[in-house]
Amino acid sequence: MSWIETSAPSNIALIKYMGKSDVVNNRPTNASISLTLENLRTFVRIQKKTDLQSDQWSTYLRQDLRPIELSEVGLNKFLTFFALLKKEFKLAGFYEIQSANNFPSDCGLASSASSFAALTKCAHDIYLAESNMKAKPYTSKELSKLSQKGSGSSCRSFFSPWGLWSDSGAEDIQLPIKKLLHMVVLCDETVKSVSSSQAHKMVLTSEHFKGRPERATERLQNLIGAIRENNWQKMFHICWNEFWDMHVLFHTSNPAFMYMNAGTMDILNDLNLFWTTNNDGPIVTMDAGSNIHLLFRENQFELYKQFQNKFSAKHNVWTDNGLVFKNESL
Repeated sequence: MSWIETSAPSNIALIKYMGKSDVVNNRPTNASISLTLENLRTFVRIQKKTDLQSDQWSTYLRQDLRPIELSEVGLNKFLTFFALLKKEFKLAGFYEIQSANNFPSDCGLASSASSFAALTKCAHDIYLAESNMKAKPYTSKELSKLSQKGSGSSCRSFFSPWGLWSDSGAEDIQLPIKKLLHMVVLCDETVKSVSSSQAHKMVLTSEHFKGRPERATERLQNLIGAIRENNWQKMFHICWNEFWDMHVLFHTSNPAFMYMNAGTMDILNDLNLFWTTNNDGPIVTMDAGSNIHLLFRENQFELYKQFQNKFSAKHNVWTDNGLVFKNESL
């Protein structure tokens, strides 16, 4: 069998998934909503091998992709989930798996979401290929539910542009805003000292976790309403309060940990000042990491370029057109 390759996008939650009611099946303590990031993708290719005694993984070496370095824990998680996919799709024998991103991994850009979604899609493609395309394809909802067992947030990457994830699983949600300009200011591209999986457990020790599911649920309802009303200012305030709520859980867990650094705080101060002055600007959010996601309306393209130039003076910036390297001469 020749290589079978596919890719899947990352996503950025505006109402966050943080804390699990069921660790084994990655069921969330509250519903979440995300915007699919079509330009931040993981590429996976898989080939059946007759000379292997077990499934093997290596980084996908391609000029336009960033090599991935999986820890022993990460590698075991990836291959264990592939074993579950093989059982689901009745795939016999052993396989060589290669994967890589077109963006930095393990630094808070939801690379696990795109990785596990891509692995699920690729295994499904093998399932179809080995049946000579006679097998009944799984629906996006079914693949999403399966991928969730590997990485909770990956279930949202099967729906675009918006994914809604509740206790019953992820699904598409139709909202009037179909496209936003996306930018990430990379305040720290190194591998996180506390993984998202660890963070899900540690936040439960914070005294502020009490009431967290209820707060998130109320914000979700308010955010969906604001998007439907096209109320940009309300969207900003809900998303701003939501990511701070999540990061406060990190700061107050036992032991406490922190993703925000000096660069993060400088930029958040700048963004807050801009909004206070202009009563407008980008939607701001953060995942479990140091990096800052900015979302702009399509009619804010000039502002998008302005912020790109401003923040790339000190940081690498990921834009919809790829990576903009910081100006080392400044």
